[in-house]
Amino acid sequence: MAESRTERVPDNFVPIRPPGRGGRMPGFPVQKPRDFRGTMRRLWSFFGTEKKSLLLIFGFVVVDALLLLAVPYMIGRAVDDMAAGRGAVLFGAVQSAIAILLAVYICDLLLTVTNNFLMAGVSQRIVKNIRKKLFAKLQRLPISFFDKRTHGDLMSRFTNDIDNISTTISNSTVSLMSDVVAIGGSFLLMLFLNPILTLASMITVPLVFLLSRTIARRTRVLFKEQQNALGRLNGHIEENISGLQVVKAFNREQEAIKEFETINDELYQVGVKAQIMSGYLMPLMNIISNLGFAVIASVGGVLAVNDMITVGVIASFLTYSKQFSRPLNEVANIFNTLQTAVAGAERIFEVLDQDEEVEDKQHAPVVLRPRGEVEFQNVNFAYPGGVPILKGISFKAKAGSTIALVGPTGAGKTTIVNLVNRFYDVTDGRILLDGTDIREFTRKSLRESFGIVLQDTYLFSGTIGENIRYGKLSATDEEVKQAAVEAGADGFIRRLKNGYDTVLSESGDNLSQGQRQLLAIARAILADRPIMILDEATSSVDTRTEMRIQRAMVKLMHGRTCFIIAHRLSTIRDADTIMVIEGGQLQEIGDHESLLAQHGFYYNLYNSQYNNVTL
Repeated sequence: MAESRTERVPDNFVPIRPPGRGGRMPGFPVQKPRDFRGTMRRLWSFFGTEKKSLLLIFGFVVVDALLLLAVPYMIGRAVDDMAAGRGAVLFGAVQSAIAILLAVYICDLLLTVTNNFLMAGVSQRIVKNIRKKLFAKLQRLPISFFDKRTHGDLMSRFTNDIDNISTTISNSTVSLMSDVVAIGGSFLLMLFLNPILTLASMITVPLVFLLSRTIARRTRVLFKEQQNALGRLNGHIEENISGLQVVKAFNREQEAIKEFETINDELYQVGVKAQIMSGYLMPLMNIISNLGFAVIASVGGVLAVNDMITVGVIASFLTYSKQFSRPLNEVANIFNTLQTAVAGAERIFEVLDQDEEVEDKQHAPVVLRPRGEVEFQNVNFAYPGGVPILKGISFKAKAGSTIALVGPTGAGKTTIVNLVNRFYDVTDGRILLDGTDIREFTRKSLRESFGIVLQDTYLFSGTIGENIRYGKLSATDEEVKQAAVEAGADGFIRRLKNGYDTVLSESGDNLSQGQRQLLAIARAILADRPIMILDEATSSVDTRTEMRIQRAMVKLMHGRTCFIIAHRLSTIRDADTIMVIEGGQLQEIGDHESLLAQHGFYYNLYNSQYNNVTL
């Protein structure tokens, strides 16, 4: 709806999210990440429904870790036995070590497979819950939220951001549990074997902490920028695919490619920086780990020479030090990969934290069998942060009457009908339905009183019959066909190969604009609502089809209150009341003949269409 877009986005309205054009964001600074710990705590709250599964997984992890922790100790005992027996027990010690290792690693394999299987289910259920909450949230958000964001950016949150969370949960949770147990168990056993060597091994811990903290701070910012750039790229792609016919019609393919390359290059640049920065972590951690290994070997050698420890203790300690440093490295790496998940979680929580539509008042009544009397009382409206759109609009539409709204594009006509069904709430004044402020009713029952046909017809993926039935899901096939007949759509539907079972492509692009409009009208007829809103409902059909639709509309509008927005004045000549809206104000009101007699805006507009008179 070209007009509604003009009204919805005032010139001084600054969007929260940048449009996906050219990758440029004038006046829009790159968002810095929120509190990492706070986001992690909130993300962890989604694990609450999986407590039993997580406890079972943790139990398996503990058993697995304890088995692996026993291996170095047994190897150290075997080394001491070999040294004590001067080779007499060599084969026995080797056989025992091999038997222990074989049994432990078989158990480790079984436990690891089991944990991965359980964690896969846990992670998918968690992201399923997140996805469910996010989609449900979108249904409760006001229309104004979507006016300020590109579709591609929202789709990016649904796909890439949630996938990042899913991957991190499934790949990192079990590893993190196992690493924590391994670190704690190795530390305790090292203390048991030799406190001095344990102290020597702790030299590397501050280095690991400082390194991971320094890199994580930078990568967190880069991954957030990467997700934002990806959202802009998705927005551009979605916009380009949806408007591909326009792109080709104006030979803008090369410009579209250049815009895509600009955004894609931004994503590439920030992606390279993020990956390089995160890639520094593991090599540097390995250097620190090897440094710690050298320190332990040196200190252990000195202690062994002075008979303070045995060779077997050194052998065990070297293995334990690896089991201590390796999980530290993995934890640091996991913490680094969490940056992507946190960046995605922040973007998801940003949507979940948005203000929803104003809740219905407690014990709000439902609209039951409305007569359809609508009254505007000194209504003013402005979009948040924008200039006033409507100024002091007052009128009364009697039940069963037809109200036509005319005026230049952007005058506020579509805004009036958007206020009637509470897509937006008035800034000041009141709108009454049958004498009651519409804000007193439940929003659901209020909207069930309206049937709407918009200028921009939207059809869902599915058959033609299913799209018509969208107006009344319980309708029979005969009712669907009857609605199509009344709308003048039955003829072209029957000419299709599969008739009402014809499957539509996305948005019904395999039909003409006029045919899509006829289906939208049939959908509204089937809904059979007491109040009808027709926003340029016949703007995309030829004159002959328009005449058929008008005949159907006469029957449809009988006994119903109808609001008609039209630039083609032939569709509104018989309206009970015609209101001329200009500059957000009600300039003229009356029927066709009385407005012509006033020789005002309507008179000039009518003559410009039928007598070729220039306004």
